[in-house]
This record gives sequence, C-alpha cells and structure tokens, in this order.
Amino acid sequence: MWSPEPPCQSTWGYTADFPTGRERRFKGGGGESSRGGLLLVIPEEMDQEYERRLLRQINHQNLPAEARLTKCLSATCSPVSVKSGDRFIPTRAGSNWSINFHYANENCRSPSQNHKAKDATSDSSKDAVAYAALLRNELLGAGIETVPDPHTEDRRHAVLSQDSHSLFRYTVHTKRVPFDNDSEVSPYSLSPLSNKSHKLLRSPRKPARKISKIPFKVLDAPELQDDFYLNLVDWSAGNLLSVGLGACVYLWSACTSQVTRLCDLSVDGDSVTSVCWNERGSLVAVGTHKGYVQVWDAAGGRKLTSLEGHSARVGALAWNGEQLSSGSRDRVILQRDVRTPPSAERRLQGHRQEVCGLKWSPDHQHLASGGNDNKLLVWNSSSLLPVQQYSDHLAAVKAIAWSPHQHGLLASGGGTADRCLRFWNTLTGQALQSTDTGSQVCNLAWSKHANELVSTHGYSQNQILVWKYPSLTQVAKLTGHSYRVLYLAVSPDGEAIVTGAGDETLRFWNVFSKTRCTKESKSVLNLFTRIR
Repeated sequence: MWSPEPPCQSTWGYTADFPTGRERRFKGGGGESSRGGLLLVIPEEMDQEYERRLLRQINHQNLPAEARLTKCLSATCSPVSVKSGDRFIPTRAGSNWSINFHYANENCRSPSQNHKAKDATSDSSKDAVAYAALLRNELLGAGIETVPDPHTEDRRHAVLSQDSHSLFRYTVHTKRVPFDNDSEVSPYSLSPLSNKSHKLLRSPRKPARKISKIPFKVLDAPELQDDFYLNLVDWSAGNLLSVGLGACVYLWSACTSQVTRLCDLSVDGDSVTSVCWNERGSLVAVGTHKGYVQVWDAAGGRKLTSLEGHSARVGALAWNGEQLSSGSRDRVILQRDVRTPPSAERRLQGHRQEVCGLKWSPDHQHLASGGNDNKLLVWNSSSLLPVQQYSDHLAAVKAIAWSPHQHGLLASGGGTADRCLRFWNTLTGQALQSTDTGSQVCNLAWSKHANELVSTHGYSQNQILVWKYPSLTQVAKLTGHSYRVLYLAVSPDGEAIVTGAGDETLRFWNVFSKTRCTKESKSVLNLFTRIR
C-alpha cells in the first residue's frame, strides 16, 4: 500500500498509525528535505526475498541519473547479478581433431621454414611426412598405408591454409576410418601401432632425387655470341654436339671428346647465326648472317646444298622429316624440302618482326613460331596463314617447346619485359597455366622420360630451372654462368643437358632421370593399353 508521506515523519522509522505492518520512508532525491518522499508499507507476512528485490528496485529508481548511468555501465544493466568463477573450461565435444591437427602443423612453422619445405627433397623431409602420417593413423584413425609425396602434401596444405582465417568456409571432406582392430595383427604382438601404421612403415620408400648443382663438364667456347635471337648449340641423335663460334661450326663428340671443324664461312665474309640437326643426326643445317641456309653432311664433312630466299640473318631452324623450316629477321618463315629444287618452297608470313623461335610438334603436324613482336603462332602443313595466335606475352618469344607426353601441349617463355612461362592447349586454343620466373626466359626443353621441363634464363639471374608439370614446382635451381644462358640442348638419352652463355663456356648438367613415369592411362580411348 502506497500513501503520501506525512510532513511530520522522519525519513526512516516506524509509525503508530499502522500497528499491523512496517513502514519505510525513502528520499525522492530532494536533498535534506523529507518532502516529496514515499512511504512504503510492508505487511508482516511478506516474503523476505521479495522485500529485498522490491527495495532494490525502488532504490534504483530514486538514484540520480548520473549514478544510474554509471551503475548501468558497470553492471551492464542486469537486474540480477550473476556470480562467475575465475576459470574458463572450454567444451571439446564438437571439435574437429583432423582440422586442429592440420592447424598445429601449419602454425608451428615459420614462413621461411614453409618455403624451405617446398623445395626439400632430402630423406629428412620424407621422414617428417611419414611421421605425420603415422600420427594421423594413431590419433585420428586416418588409415594411411603409403607415405605421401612431400610436394603433393605441401600443395594441399597451401590450398587449405588460404581459408585458415574463415572457419565457416573451411571445407575438408575427409573420410573417417575407424581404428583398425582386425585380426591381421598378431595378438601376441608387442607393438602398440595399428595394422594401417604397420603397412605405412613397411611401404616402399621412393629414393630421394638428387640433382647435382655442379656441372660434370665445362668446355671453353671462344667467340660464342651473346645474342638473344640466335640459336648456336644443338645435340644430335648420334651424340655429336654442334656449336657455332663466330664464322665456324665445330662438332664435339660426347663419346670420344674429339673436336672437328665442319665449316668456315669467313671465306665468304659470313658468320653463323643458327645450327640444327635433323632427326637421324646425319645432316646439320647452318643459318648464316647473310640469309643463307646451308645443309652439311656431318659424316663426310661436305656441303650438300645452299638455300637462298631470305634477305636477312636466319636465327631459327627446325627440321620436319626431310623438310627444313627457317625463320629470319625479314619476318618470313620458309619451308623447303632438301630433296627437291630450291624453287619449291612455302612462305609463311604472320610475324611483324624478327622470327627467333621455331619448333615442330612431335606428331609433325604443327609448327610453332615465336617472334620479336611478342606473338606465338601455330601453323599447320596445309595453310599459309596461322591457325592459332597467342598474344599474352609482353616480350619476344624465343623459348618454345612441345610436350612429348601430352598431345597438343605447348610451352613458351617471354623475354625481359615478360619473364613468364606459359602453357597452351593447341587442340582447343586455350591458355592453361602461367608462372612468373623472375627473369628473361631464353630456352625451354621437355624431359623425354618424365613430365618435367628445364628453362634457361638471362636478365637478371642467369639461372637454370627444372620444373615439374603440371604443379610447376621447382625441382632444382642451377647457377654457374656469369652471363645470360642463351643456348640449350638435350642429350639423345634425355638425361643430360648442355647450356651455353655469353661467358664463352659450355656447361653439361645431369638434370633428368632415365626412369619413366609409371602412371598409365586407363582410358578406354587409349588404344595402346589394349595391344598385347
């Protein structure tokens, strides 16, 4: 029951006007005066807890506005105070231990360690991968039976770590395998490991691939020109290396290390600008600065023919059976059959500047040409116009290589202003992949046995890189040349390469493995798998 406060009463106290109850008087915030206050009459039988809550509410209403605001901010305006302890015990009922395990491995390594792990091919890195797989088996029941490839694992972790800060977009579809308790493990075994872990430890270990970073042979090559647009080194199927030095062409035998001089153009006041062996290794074509193309018999040491038609230097040559293609600074590509008279020729005009790269496809159906106009063109054997044109490069395209493992796959590299390695599907005309190498791309060559390729570079790092395709991970980085690595050739066995640079040296490296890829296509369209 509420009633106005009599003026004669004090602020707190009991009065005789209410013998059956208790009265309490509260100030209304008016200072020392008791007027304006309220008198609260509480029956004797009222619950004590309800009385305390009611008094607390009245006190809160009678406080000044500043005091109420301070109290509201400090106590978060909660009518009921909640007592909490000083310990936080998290719940782990919904934890995904496979994701947490992955985060622990990623977060414990610094960025420099992650970068080193990508290029690591030693036994210690594989031991770390095997140990991580063993922990997954024992702690998570992953059921891994073989040691995964370190490069594959690093790429998968790199993709997963891109969304590491967004938990709700993190999608990992891992099949949980229950812990292995079958009867294959002997009940008398003292090992605490599961059956899957035993299979993991017994799985065959692929030996670590080691590429020597020191050339196994270095030859002096005086007067080897430092010109990006020339092609002065080639390796024949007969294991003979042809090198154009100034006005002469020299042959070096990889079997006997003997050197012979094939020709000397100084008599005619000319110089060598390109050399190229035919597929059988019996004929070598020589392009000259005056625009001639000479064909020489390597065994007999005699000139068979001299072809005219170009008005400037011939910097690129490519054989296709008995047909010889030549690209010149006059922007024209000439295709001629060395068995027919010189008048029978095909003129391919598509580049606007010097042609500096020529390569025929392994099936002998398409010719790829690169020019100083930043264009990569693809020609067929029946048309005088290019069937495909790629203009993504920002500099001259000299480095061209067709893949011997995938039909229609073409790789190309750009010059100093581009520095990119690009891959094309010539069957559909689409761009596949690209990567910035960091320096001028001078040459490209595919491995004959594995899905790998090597690239040589100029400004500014002068390095040799071995790539794994299609992951485009660097298998090795070789250095040693002090000038641009402008020339590249692959040995007939497909294991070694030779590089030439403006420092007038030829360096031989063992970069490729002879072991073929064991992955076999299971497509029903692959007729070779059905032949017995």
